[in-house]
Amino acid sequence: MRIARLSRRSLLAAAPALLAAPASAQTGAWPNRPVRIINPYGPGGTSDIMVRPLTEKLERAFGRPFIIENKPGAGGSVGTASVAGERPDGHTLLVTNTGPLAVAPALFRSLAYDPRRSFSYIAMLGGAPILCAVKGDSPHRTLADYLAAAKREADSITFGSSGIGSAGHLTGSLFGIEAGASLLHIPFRSAAEAQQSILGGNTISLWDSASPQVEAVKAGLLRGLAITSPQRVEALPDVPTVAEAGFAAVTSTNWFLLAGPAGLDPQVVARLREVVAENNAEAATRTRLAAAAIVDLGTPPPNEIQAFVASEGERWGRVVRTAGVQPG
Repeated sequence: MRIARLSRRSLLAAAPALLAAPASAQTGAWPNRPVRIINPYGPGGTSDIMVRPLTEKLERAFGRPFIIENKPGAGGSVGTASVAGERPDGHTLLVTNTGPLAVAPALFRSLAYDPRRSFSYIAMLGGAPILCAVKGDSPHRTLADYLAAAKREADSITFGSSGIGSAGHLTGSLFGIEAGASLLHIPFRSAAEAQQSILGGNTISLWDSASPQVEAVKAGLLRGLAITSPQRVEALPDVPTVAEAGFAAVTSTNWFLLAGPAGLDPQVVARLREVVAENNAEAATRTRLAAAAIVDLGTPPPNEIQAFVASEGERWGRVVRTAGVQPG
C-alpha cells in the first residue's frame, strides 16, 4: 500500500494559502517550551524506531527539546485520545498509526476522539508491513505448516500483537478469515512484550509490525513465516510474502504518521512538515528505515492524509465486523 507523493502542482496550490495565513504571535514564538510527542505504545516498537531519531532533527531545527512520552493501552487508543484533548498550540504532538485511527472507531463504541475531526494531520512517517513469526526452533517452518496446525484444532495456534485493535491483531484476524482458520489472539502492550512471550514459550506466534522483530529473526531467535508487504523487504529477504503463499488479500502496511490536536496553526504544520520531509529524504534515514523493514509512504499533504485515514477506516472496519473482534 502506498500513498502518492506530494506533487509540484499540490505544492503550488498550497502556497497561496500558506502565504495568506496570519502570523500570530503564538506561531511566531513556537515552540517556546519543550514539545511533547505522545507515543501511544510501549517502548521498543515501530513508532519508537521512527520517531526517536526524528526528535533529534526537530531539536536541532527548532532549538527546543522534543520529548517522547509513551502512553500505551487499548491498542494505542489511550495515548491517541490524550492528544485529542490537548490545546492546539503545537506543544503536544502525536505519533500514531493504523490501530487507533482506522481500527479503533469500529472496535470501540465510545472513543474520546474522532479521526475525522480530532486531529491536525501533519506528515506520514513511513509504513511497516506485518510479520508473522514463530520461535526459531518452532516445528512450523512455513506458513503452510502453521495453517495446517491451525486447521487441525480451532484456537490451538495463539498469536500475539501490540494490543487489541492494533494492525497486527487485525492482520492476523484477516489471515484467519482468508485462510478459513481460527487463531487465538493474545494482546500485549507492546511489540517487545509479544516477542518475549514467544521466546519464553508462552505464545506460539505473533502478527505484528516487522520492524521490532528484524534483529530477532536475523539472530535466529524468531523464524519469519510471512510478511504482508507486496514484495519481499530488503531487511528480511528470505521471508516470503503472504501473497506468495496464496493470500494476496492479506497484504497490508502498518502506517505511521505525525499529528496534533485539531486546530494547529497551518504555519506550525508547514514548519513541521518541512523538517519531516528533510529527515525522510536523507540517505542515512532511508538506510536506517530500510534496515528496519520500513517503507517510504511519500509526502502527501494533510488533506490527502485525512482522506487516506478515512479509507483505511472503512477497510479495517469491515475486518472488525467480519471477524467479530471485541474489545478486551
